[in-house]
Amino acid sequence: MRETTDEPDRLPIAPHPRETLALVGHEVQERAFLDALRSGRTHHAWLLGGPEGTGKASFAYRVARFMLAAGDPATRAQTAQSLAMPENDPATRRVMARSHPDLHLLRRSLKPDGKSYTSNIPVDAARRVIDRFGSSAAEGGWRICIVDSAEDMDRPAANALLKLLEEPPPRALFLIVAHAPGRLLPTIRSRCRLLGFEPLSPEQVAEAGRIALQRMETPFDDSALLRAASLSEGSVKRALTYVDPETLALVEAVRARLDALPQIDLSALLALAEDVAGKAGERDFGVMIETVQGWLSDHLHAHAAAQPARLAPLAEVWEKLQKAAREVETYNLDRRPLVISMFHDLSSAVARSRAA
Repeated sequence: MRETTDEPDRLPIAPHPRETLALVGHEVQERAFLDALRSGRTHHAWLLGGPEGTGKASFAYRVARFMLAAGDPATRAQTAQSLAMPENDPATRRVMARSHPDLHLLRRSLKPDGKSYTSNIPVDAARRVIDRFGSSAAEGGWRICIVDSAEDMDRPAANALLKLLEEPPPRALFLIVAHAPGRLLPTIRSRCRLLGFEPLSPEQVAEAGRIALQRMETPFDDSALLRAASLSEGSVKRALTYVDPETLALVEAVRARLDALPQIDLSALLALAEDVAGKAGERDFGVMIETVQGWLSDHLHAHAAAQPARLAPLAEVWEKLQKAAREVETYNLDRRPLVISMFHDLSSAVARSRAA
């Protein structure tokens, strides 16, 4: 396995987005950025919006490598077929090594104890980036800031970034990764060009996952990867999480219980509740909640044209689940009662939805 670092925005079994050189899907987004460069009217701030794990951060670093390479990127764009840069390009190597002086990253940081990461991006971090944009580019070209992700910024940090977006210095480019762009400050959204990223197809997810695992020299079962991709809802990150055999088995068990609703197999449900109990089940509990949320999202989107009365029960469960999961995490509560009540609420919601 290739040497990696522990960072808040990477999976242990996958390359960091700055090390991800291949782009699977998102050709439309790539053409849009190249067209903007060719026109000479490149917007100073791009909001890369879409579901988590679909390649937004990898796209941001792909743009950064193209913009920071030697020469004028607008001239390079005239003949470029894509934003890809060779791995042996000096700028690419420095971006991958986190040593380029004109690439700035705004993300969650290591806590003073060195054991975990902050839950958000504080205003001090945003101010440090702003200070760097107050001086000239170290190499006389573009300066780039990647925000990953916008949802992690606390309100003061978002306001500090807004001031920079309102009066950007010359040859400055902001690439803002957002998993839910609608939740950002309207004033930030209005100063950005939105570039939307859709979920990838299962085939694309499997291809991207295969590339990531091969790059990490990680052995994997291709059939398990294909099953994980089919359950990933278009997210490479989720598929790479699910490719672990035990995690994949848990996801498939949860989906089986969900697909059987409103029927409940109590013995199977109790077994699931035990699987996520205690300290050892903390990660599995997160996977379970994510799987349930994905299942609910699929149903809400699939029946978006239905009468509101059919959607209301499922939407209510969504809100209740979000709140209950936060409380369990915040107050370190026993997860088993939540799992039992969650499935009973879902059973009732599905029955009411079908009867409406």
